[in-house]
Amino acid sequence: MSVIKEGRVRVNGAVVTEPSTPVSPESDTIKVDGKVVQQKEYIYLLLNKAKGYVTTRSGAHREKTVYDLVPKQYSHLVPVGRLDKETEGLLLLTNDGDTAYKLTHPKFDVDKTYFVRVQGELDIRDKQRVMKGIYLEGKRTSPAVIKGVKANKKFTDFYMIIHEGRKRQIRMMMAKVGYKVIYLKRIAQGPLKLGDLKTGAFRLLNKKEKEALERI
Repeated sequence: MSVIKEGRVRVNGAVVTEPSTPVSPESDTIKVDGKVVQQKEYIYLLLNKAKGYVTTRSGAHREKTVYDLVPKQYSHLVPVGRLDKETEGLLLLTNDGDTAYKLTHPKFDVDKTYFVRVQGELDIRDKQRVMKGIYLEGKRTSPAVIKGVKANKKFTDFYMIIHEGRKRQIRMMMAKVGYKVIYLKRIAQGPLKLGDLKTGAFRLLNKKEKEALERI
């Protein structure tokens, strides 16, 4: 017999014996055998990852990790997706596994926006190839969006939006059409925006941002 049917559960002081009784962890006091049931506190920390840090818990050969950028009290949080060592920008760390899954699994089509700088002047035909999707390791990439292109003879700046999360995907896509990425920074992931957060700094998400994540 369940603890509910045994009469061991109280909601706001009243005994509950029906498992389908609606409760709100945010506003109701729930007790089992007289002890308050604590709701797990989810933490969402937005970090502007600096270049030179790896997105792992322990770096090989004493490499610096993203955990070196945040206080030890947040060392239990897990990065949502990865940014390679040379890439900067938005990296969410959380203990909310469901949200992490929704932000990273391709089936949810969550956009990730990057500022990209490549060597040389980006040809319109190469831009179109990348946007349509190209083959990497035998599998075609999903269509991408490239916008805000500003080019000169030395380099080209643009924004790229993708929703996949393959390892070093943007660097590999651009290399496939003959361009070396010399600077890469993620500035948005789903409803989250990096904004003016300084490189290497972090902040906790506000209420609106957390609500936006729940709507994914």
